[in-house]
Amino acid sequence: MDTVIEFSDVTRKYSSRTLTGQKRETIALDRISFQVPKGIVFGLLGPNGAGKTTTIRVLSTLLIPDSGKATVAGYDVVKEASKVRRKISLILGGERGLYGRLTGKENLRYFAALNHLSPSLTNSRINEMLDKVGLSSASDRPVEQYSRGMRQRLHVARGLLSDPEIIFMDEPTMGLDPVGAQELRQMVPELTSQGKTILLTTHYMSEADELSDRVAIIDKGRIIASGTPSEIKRQFSKITVMEVLYRRTGAQMLDSLNAISGVERINTSSDGPIHKLTIHTRPDAQIKEEVERILESDNIDSIITRDPTLEEAYLSIFGKMKQS
Repeated sequence: MDTVIEFSDVTRKYSSRTLTGQKRETIALDRISFQVPKGIVFGLLGPNGAGKTTTIRVLSTLLIPDSGKATVAGYDVVKEASKVRRKISLILGGERGLYGRLTGKENLRYFAALNHLSPSLTNSRINEMLDKVGLSSASDRPVEQYSRGMRQRLHVARGLLSDPEIIFMDEPTMGLDPVGAQELRQMVPELTSQGKTILLTTHYMSEADELSDRVAIIDKGRIIASGTPSEIKRQFSKITVMEVLYRRTGAQMLDSLNAISGVERINTSSDGPIHKLTIHTRPDAQIKEEVERILESDNIDSIITRDPTLEEAYLSIFGKMKQS
């Protein structure tokens, strides 16, 4: 597969001054390297401040790296920035990058001009994108009157307006209600089926698991894990997960369950009279009989054992890092 995004030993630092006037340097990216093949969704995951947004800013020519090299569609992001910009678009999460006093349609017309769309193509693309994101009826209202979810949908329309080859999505479902978020997620496979490449940052692990062909997990400016979601789950989540639905509960039961050899963590939740245990165990632990004895068989509605989710693998990675 052709490589359309490449980071090679990229470093980026920020300098600031403390209240006492001392210079402070923060390393946002620390010799990061990765490649993204054409036509896939590449998920970039990590905690706040890990370097995800800095990575996107470098790739979209908004920041210059201090060292290393980054290319997009074969073009150097520093030396050939104008060529890179013709290939990409950026879909942001939150309130950034829109003009509140302009209408939705006027915002898109402005961004169409920035992308050098012809007047004839501009009108058809604006109407098509507004319809795609469900904003046709609100297109003549000032954006300052839009809800947060409506603004996020306008961000999506803006990002798709120029029919880009490569799309950077920085927390694109932030602020969307569940229906709006699901509608956006449904767009992603459609875009990749057209040959587009997407680099996605998100805090929602289920979203990354659902959408990403490959993921990289970044922390303190370094990539600490990469691979397909399945590879990440197998490699880093050294646990098995048992889910138990039951009815009668008590603190003594939980104490007894926590004492079982091989149990690492138990999460509890309830839905009316039904209680749920999510029990994380070592892969070699055989605990079903003990669980049935403690909870009592006639008190249990169901027991299933499953592989960990990407979120559980992610938490496992950062849990181990805190312990070390």
